Amino acid sequence: MNTRLLALLILASFAWVSCKKASTDSSSASSTDTTFNTLFIPPTLTGTTFNLTLSQSSKQFFKTGAATTTYSYNGQSIWGPTIIMNKGDNVVMNVTNGLRDTTTVHWHGFHVPAKMDGGPHQKIAPNATWSPNFTVMNNAATYWYHPHLHQKTYEQLTMGAGGLIIVKDPIEAALNLPRTYGTDDIPLVLTSRRFNADNSFDVTSHAYGDYELVNGTIHPQVSLPKQFVRLRLLNAETERAYNLGFSDNRTFYVIGNDGGLLSTPVSVTRLIMGVGERYEILVNLGNDAVGSNISLKAYNSNQAFGFPGAEPATSGEFGSLLNNTEFQILKINITAATAGGITTLPNTLVSNTYWKSTDATSSITTAINGGQGGSAFYFDNNYYNYNTINQTIPLNAVVKWSFSGGNIFGHSIHIHDVQFNIVSRSSGSIAPYEIGWKDTYFIHLGETVSVVAKFSDFSDTTSPFMYHCHFPNHEDGGLMGQFIVK
Repeated sequence: MNTRLLALLILASFAWVSCKKASTDSSSASSTDTTFNTLFIPPTLTGTTFNLTLSQSSKQFFKTGAATTTYSYNGQSIWGPTIIMNKGDNVVMNVTNGLRDTTTVHWHGFHVPAKMDGGPHQKIAPNATWSPNFTVMNNAATYWYHPHLHQKTYEQLTMGAGGLIIVKDPIEAALNLPRTYGTDDIPLVLTSRRFNADNSFDVTSHAYGDYELVNGTIHPQVSLPKQFVRLRLLNAETERAYNLGFSDNRTFYVIGNDGGLLSTPVSVTRLIMGVGERYEILVNLGNDAVGSNISLKAYNSNQAFGFPGAEPATSGEFGSLLNNTEFQILKINITAATAGGITTLPNTLVSNTYWKSTDATSSITTAINGGQGGSAFYFDNNYYNYNTINQTIPLNAVVKWSFSGGNIFGHSIHIHDVQFNIVSRSSGSIAPYEIGWKDTYFIHLGETVSVVAKFSDFSDTTSPFMYHCHFPNHEDGGLMGQFIVK
């Protein structure tokens, strides 16, 4: 029997003990004696030439003990600057590796030539600089960059390497939306970490951290104006999914997902995010009193079997003090409105036309296998091989690509090169906020999900793109494949 499944079955009978402990430990973020820390807002880089240097850094997470060794770009204490680009610009990315280990940098969600993609084949040796250049073809949205070296992605991401990319375009710029970065347009990178006794990050194989981090900040708080605010959300976890909502169960509005704005805002009180997914939401703080506060929370208790982070264990490979609990992510303090602040919600956003199943000129079916007895997961009965091309896709093909989720656990599927449209979920209907351009999605236990995408513009008979589970530990373990477009 799979060790994860066995652990869940054994621990289920003790779940109330685990949940009580986890709730006690993780609820400190909302208790009156918690010392909140000001949310770190990453600095920005603008222009058309961007210089990134990945190197070792450090951050003092706790009041006592040593600072934690981290990785970061451009001398930050953790993570990296937010890169702001314009659609249509020709950009140069100068990436210098200041680590002692090889790395790569992948432009997650970007439609670029395979040689510029930053996957496992575009290695950057220590002290070397990689300088891809490409035209920004993506729509306005929130993307991100991160290491993608096979068997090193988990470690380098855990250490803190990564950063956001915001693409702007004229269509988005014409809308009445919050877009003052750091004031009413706030980046939120959600993840967690487990620490060793000496305050170092635990980079051994485990699925979840014990301490929630937002932009690398423990117990974060932020002051936001009494008006509509825009939150750009990224799930940068190892495995944990988030069921997001606010402490007063207020309605909020999803306006964008991975690859761009939705056609219209979607009202929700809960938003599920798998690893690697991004969502942009609008929250109306206009009816809140200045001086009051609300919290963004994860309502992760009592989720269905296979939901990452629903395990009852508080320790071990699949345990966490945050598992199967409701926990605070961010405290929001309400301040006075800004001059010219956004006070109304747009009725429409953009005019999207999505690919349909009937548009497909070819199809691919990919199965997630493995996981039994503690073994690693893999696609189609084969672990990832650096020299194997698993799929060859004709240039300009419109492909319906279906992934089946196996019988062990949920996963997060990412396909490089394209933005796709989810056309079916075997478990039921597609959530309205998922109907949009996406590059990553969560696949539930036992589910089959089909997406449709067009593979246009770039062909290369030797340089592959990746498709993989975006749990970096699964990816490193072999749950990844390669395709070329020709």
